[in-house]
Amino acid sequence: MKSNRQKKILEIIESNDVETQQDLARLLGEAGFIATQATVSRDIKELRLVKVSTGGGQAKSKYASNSVRNEIDTRFTDKFKGILSEMVIKISSAGHMVVLKTYAGMAQAACAAIDSLDLPDIVGSLAGDDTIFIVMSTESDAADFVKKLSRSISK
Repeated sequence: MKSNRQKKILEIIESNDVETQQDLARLLGEAGFIATQATVSRDIKELRLVKVSTGGGQAKSKYASNSVRNEIDTRFTDKFKGILSEMVIKISSAGHMVVLKTYAGMAQAACAAIDSLDLPDIVGSLAGDDTIFIVMSTESDAADFVKKLSRSISK
């Protein structure tokens, strides 16, 4: 029952702009799943859903699945973007691996900043003097991470 409900939650947030837990509980009810606000809250936490901007003129947000595609946007602060944009020279990927080139002596600080994001798709990272190796869960995650990170820290 729980796994079916959580699958339905993911379907609902993909096809609807769900702003509140009450909205999600209502949409679940319409789909035949009875869930209290407390149950929905636990499901949101277990599914690691995040709130992202709907991009409209008003400051509205909606629930979205927590993946490399959107998590970098939700976790990067302006300060963090500024730090990485000053340190990172080049970003590329090869298979599951992402490689970042930094200015000499900057790799460890940049790697610590990326590690602080605590992204679930990052298996691990290793920093030298001017190079960071990041192992991602899949090749697709690596490609998405490179695109999103490149856009997020571009000057």
